[in-house]
Amino acid sequence: MLELKIRKIGNSLGIVLPKEALSRLRTSEGGKLYMTDSKDGSYRLTALNEKFPEQMRAAEKIMQESRDVLHELAKR
Repeated sequence: MLELKIRKIGNSLGIVLPKEALSRLRTSEGGKLYMTDSKDGSYRLTALNEKFPEQMRAAEKIMQESRDVLHELAKR
């Protein structure tokens, strides 16, 4: 667990990520991070996955083609 301090940056508030966090997130200055909601009510911080849009298109295609099968599996 890393403790992060909230700091004033201009008229905003921000956090500074230590080198080890940036390395693990595989990002650096100028990179983008995404904060998403988790099912348990917490937040998750992740870097952009370049393949995500392509993976989502493939998943949507499978879901459309196999709609009846997935519906039956959801019942179990």
